Amino acid sequence: MIPVEKLDRIKDRFAFLEARLVSGLPSGEYAACSREYAELREVVGKIDGYRATLREIADAEDMLGIPEMKPLAQEELSRLKPVLQGMESDLEFSLQEKDEDGDRSAVLEIRAGTGGEEAALFASDLLRMYRRFAERQDWHLDIVSEAATELGGFREVTAIMRGKGAFARMKFESGVHRVQRVPVTESNQRIHTSAATVAVLPVMDDVEVKIAPGDIRTDTMRASGAGGQHVNKTESAVRLTHVPTGITVTSSEKSQHQNRATAMRVLRSRLHDLERKRQADERASERREQVGSGDRSERVRTYNFPQGRMTDHRINLTLYKLDQILDGDIGDVITALVADDRAARLSEPDP
Repeated sequence: MIPVEKLDRIKDRFAFLEARLVSGLPSGEYAACSREYAELREVVGKIDGYRATLREIADAEDMLGIPEMKPLAQEELSRLKPVLQGMESDLEFSLQEKDEDGDRSAVLEIRAGTGGEEAALFASDLLRMYRRFAERQDWHLDIVSEAATELGGFREVTAIMRGKGAFARMKFESGVHRVQRVPVTESNQRIHTSAATVAVLPVMDDVEVKIAPGDIRTDTMRASGAGGQHVNKTESAVRLTHVPTGITVTSSEKSQHQNRATAMRVLRSRLHDLERKRQADERASERREQVGSGDRSERVRTYNFPQGRMTDHRINLTLYKLDQILDGDIGDVITALVADDRAARLSEPDP
């Protein structure tokens, strides 16, 4: 049975949020308060239904002591107890800690790792895979900055995947992605192993992550990319450096004003990610760090071209449909990762 104190705390929090919304709040606080209130409203409805069923069971058990009511009470209990079990399971799942950034869009950073030009080409393949996945979700993927190679690969590329819930679905892509195939530069048809790293961060608003103006150094430069007079003559690219942490972000679109806004958005996301990781290190269990944190130092997945398979090492999932996966058909993989993370969180004791 779910502890009564836990249910009472949620009900009290819901009442507190409701009172705050009625009293009037600044726009920044109102949005956050309203979002939490909406999330809790569904949970509170389940709590009310759960408690109503508990009362019905208690009433039926009281009737067991009345001989003429006993058959009816037994029939009612046989109906209600399975209902209560299902409601309790559903409610326990709803009470698990949710990622407060889950509904946000996502910053996607892909970097070539070991493997030289082949790793850069693989980074390009991953970007295409995510772009096609975004299309399937009716999301939009916009390139923020890129460092391309002569053969069409990427040494690194940063993009924003815009769509409600993009971060919740994409965050498990963080880590080392390994590819096994014959590189286009290999004349002896030998299979090579290369890698690229993926990092996924939530897109943050300026009201949520404050950055002191004095902590930012701004540099402008000519945008790199596919030629054109604008690229050659205008210093439109913007590089922002967060002096306290040393984090550097570059945006290379056509408008310098737009580049600064985009770079600030990515910088806020990276700073927020640092804080998320600091907090996770303090409270996360060993298993959750391995499975749910999206640690980008882990080898999370292997793409084996000769066998046409993809293996996700975190959940021991192997699928023999590599062509479809690289064409963006990764929904089943992401769903399995989300389900595994939820199961892990359900098994954790309350703090």
